[in-house]
Amino acid sequence: MNKKLKTEAVDSLFQAVLHLRTMEECYSFFEDVCTVNELLSFAQRYEVARMLRDGRTYLEIAEKTGASTATISRVNRSLNYGSDGYDMIFARLKEEESKDN
Repeated sequence: MNKKLKTEAVDSLFQAVLHLRTMEECYSFFEDVCTVNELLSFAQRYEVARMLRDGRTYLEIAEKTGASTATISRVNRSLNYGSDGYDMIFARLKEEESKDN
């Protein structure tokens, strides 16, 4: 974990996020907390990470998401050298999906 990120304010924000219960609550909360562009950027980076983990090329990802190669590279660096947050979520989603099938 990045020590610069760990603050009381960030802890408080994450506690609030952990209390969201539905997709609609997520939309309401994040619309209030983020600008439209910030939220779309979060979503784009998540989609880029998912596509990278699926083995897609930078060109495919750029065409589908509109992300720049700089953004794709930054997300790829997070996947390879980050805090494993993306992989944790991908594993949980895969586990949930296999339970549903």
